[in-house]
Amino acid sequence: MSGFSSQASKEEIGEFLLEAANGGSGDEAAIAAASSIMAKKHVLLLHAGGDSKRVPWANPMGKAFLPLPYLAGDNPDGPVPLLFDHILAISSSARQAFNNQGGIFIMTGDVLPCFDASNLYLPDDAACIVTVPTTLDVAANHGVVVASKDGGIDQETYSLCLVDDLLQKPTVSELVEGHAILDDGRALLDTGIIAARGKAWQDLVTLALSSSHTVIKELMTSNKELSLYEDLVAAWVPAKHEWLRNRPLGKELISALGKQRIFSFCSYNFSFLHFGTSVEVLDHLAGSYSGLVGRRHMCSLPETTACDIAATAIILSTKISSGVSIGEDSLVYDSVLCGRIRIGSQCIVVTVNIREFHSSTCFTLPDRHCLWEVPLVNSAERVLVYCGLHDNPKVSIKMDGTFCGKPWINVLEDLRIQVVDLWDSTSQDKCLWTAKLFPVMSLPEMLNVGMWLMGSVCDPDGKIASLWRKSQRISLDELHRAIDYRQLCTDSSKHQADLAADIAKACMNYGLLGRNLFQLCEEMLQKDTCLAVYEELLSFFPSHRDQYPGVLPQSREYQVKMDLLRASGDLSTACMVEEKVWASIASETASAIKYGSKEPSSGKMSSNHGNLHPRKAVVELPVRVDFVGGWSDTPPWSLERPGCVLNMAICLQGSLPVGAMIETTEDHLGVRIEDDAGRNVYIDNLSCISPPFKESDPFRLVKSALIVTGILGHKILSKSGLNIRTWANVPRGSGLGTSSILAAAVVKGLFQVMEDDESDDNVARAVLVVEQIMGTGGGWQDQIGGLYPGIKCAQSFPGQPLRLQVVPVLTTPQLIQELEERLLVVFTGQVRLAHQVLQKVVTRYLRRDNILISSIKRLAELAKIGREALMNGELDELGGILLEAWRLHQELDPFCSNKLVDKLFAFAGPYCCGYKLVGAGGGGFALLLAKNVSCAKELRRALEESATFDVKVYDWNVAMPR
Repeated sequence: MSGFSSQASKEEIGEFLLEAANGGSGDEAAIAAASSIMAKKHVLLLHAGGDSKRVPWANPMGKAFLPLPYLAGDNPDGPVPLLFDHILAISSSARQAFNNQGGIFIMTGDVLPCFDASNLYLPDDAACIVTVPTTLDVAANHGVVVASKDGGIDQETYSLCLVDDLLQKPTVSELVEGHAILDDGRALLDTGIIAARGKAWQDLVTLALSSSHTVIKELMTSNKELSLYEDLVAAWVPAKHEWLRNRPLGKELISALGKQRIFSFCSYNFSFLHFGTSVEVLDHLAGSYSGLVGRRHMCSLPETTACDIAATAIILSTKISSGVSIGEDSLVYDSVLCGRIRIGSQCIVVTVNIREFHSSTCFTLPDRHCLWEVPLVNSAERVLVYCGLHDNPKVSIKMDGTFCGKPWINVLEDLRIQVVDLWDSTSQDKCLWTAKLFPVMSLPEMLNVGMWLMGSVCDPDGKIASLWRKSQRISLDELHRAIDYRQLCTDSSKHQADLAADIAKACMNYGLLGRNLFQLCEEMLQKDTCLAVYEELLSFFPSHRDQYPGVLPQSREYQVKMDLLRASGDLSTACMVEEKVWASIASETASAIKYGSKEPSSGKMSSNHGNLHPRKAVVELPVRVDFVGGWSDTPPWSLERPGCVLNMAICLQGSLPVGAMIETTEDHLGVRIEDDAGRNVYIDNLSCISPPFKESDPFRLVKSALIVTGILGHKILSKSGLNIRTWANVPRGSGLGTSSILAAAVVKGLFQVMEDDESDDNVARAVLVVEQIMGTGGGWQDQIGGLYPGIKCAQSFPGQPLRLQVVPVLTTPQLIQELEERLLVVFTGQVRLAHQVLQKVVTRYLRRDNILISSIKRLAELAKIGREALMNGELDELGGILLEAWRLHQELDPFCSNKLVDKLFAFAGPYCCGYKLVGAGGGGFALLLAKNVSCAKELRRALEESATFDVKVYDWNVAMPR
């Protein structure tokens, strides 16, 4: 592929790599071009961790894909979290450590590292291995890094130094001789995480492209204990070069990489979970991390009086019928268990499909056993496999190996079978891995034979033993090469789709649509018959509205119907229903606001003689900055759940930036509207002011306010007209709540002219309806932020009417002064459109996205914590709250940030204890809370002098009560 373009597509790169792998393409120019492209990429390489002999039930799926339901409770309708998902989440944080350089990040598939990878420091153009200090007993069973004593960087949370040597499972004497023991008596553990960036990565890519055929051959044929991973590390460690020369590719690796040096990044805040044995898997689920475990996930269970399932048992993606018993701390995954089945305590059951079990006795899996089932390639048969939880399949008879927890000598004696029944005479490794134990027969027969082999039943007449001897049997070693992986995946997908369909039907039949039907639909899409399921689910409409009047929000019902229509492919009908979703939210909001409140009086007159004198109202308001709690104020959340927001009213550049002037006039009988951009409109026919308004209409805010206040039907307009002028001295898309606050100014002014209820509470609730009529949506916190002065903690309580409670945060003048000096209010120059973000978040809520619901609950909780922090004068604690709030906002909408914002926060990070964008994010203003007054001054100077950032730091002050 000569002339390989630097802008080559993925397909062209793939074609080139495939050709190279087959031994072709010696074109140096093509290799250089491909290397240049690949060198800019960020690659995650996950080492599989071997053939899972010590976790045999995970062998079919691979240890990286074993179930790990940490935090699964946040998303009970989604797929079961796997170890791989958690590894991917942690590794994604390491991306920023590469800065603008490409690189590779290597991790191990059977280890979950627990550390903040965003704090990883990687030297330029070098390789770096992540290490952690550990005790010598742990070090003796793993790799150990010998760090150079010379130079290096030593920080509070990490150290960085060159690597002198790498030891593999060293004895204590080898650790001493290798100078690997630290001053505190520990050693540096090789975590299996290695990164290469810049030139080190480019050299590695070039080597791989030029020697790819040899590399692949080495990977395919090498059965040596040491991995290619260790060869790569050794190439960067001069002490290992002599040993490496004798290995395949050794000379090439040394030639390409040996001139580079490898660094050790030692993290002091690092722990890891190793999933190397079945015992370790259960320990990590039942030990100190048990509080994170979701114990029921995507499962179908009978009523508690029809089965006996321990509270600590973990049931994942499984269907269980009446009559099943499961003991304490057991794990059941991707299975169907029906009939008389007893699963003991601390058992592991994976991919077992027992739909019917007809026997005079029940099937019993003893305590501390593993049971799994796999399909065989080129066969319709499946094999049921089992062993003890503590069995190590690699340990031979001579070394006291076990099966089902008993030494092999006892097993042979109890079952009255011979060594030759299990192993060939030529077999050197007589262990569980090579024992021909597992018969291929019908499921009932396999279950009976399994209980006999595990010691659960006796065989007094020898019938079971005879059946076992006559059967075709297979060992774990043979099974490892005979698994039908395609069928395994197909069966698992179909099983999960069936489960999702059953859960969705139950939700529609018996519930209040509280489950995430959208996510369940995604699970059902894997099933061939999903269209029939969707049609069945759609047939439940519109009975829900009749069945649960006043309980089930209509917006939720329409959202479910829209999701089902989209999933079934009826996009045109789905679009029509989507319009009903947003219309329902507007209607529900209006009902919550208007219910129980008296309608504006239309008969008030200020003159006993019936003559109207001119009236004029001028309303000026501050803007608001929100610390935390946003989204909990937004309908339909605030109509159904409590909300809490901590925000502050501020003046910009010494003035109140938002305002409206409204006056009656006898010059005309219509309405004249003018804004600060010089645009104006005159409306003489007031009946034409009616929704919906076009998004491009610059006066839809004022028109909506005219409708909500009821002034269009007021007698005041029978003999006079209105002149309305609005202004907002704030950049467009600021995120400071300008639109809502301007609406509040207009509404308040109109109420003043009408001599109606202009209380802040009444105005705030009216603005909610204004925004729904406008079609922008939005919550109550913006208008609350502008109407009520100072810092306040505002709460809402669902009901009809919606109740709002605004509590001022009582702080000292000294704290206000410190806050004004430490907090920078910075306009990023990025324009944001709140309604686009709002639609995404509201849709997720209507779908009952559990992760989103958990995040908004936490934001509301943080608002209360922030209130306490401010009252206690703890601005640094407020900074931590800002950081957590910003993280949660990014979870709610991944696009609420952008490259410029990320760079700004990275630049400001060393000066700040907290930062976030105001409002919904996406641009607008940022809050930067400096560590102290000195840092605030330095940061402001740095931003104003920076050629990188075209931002503006605004002068501001808290808008205190007048």
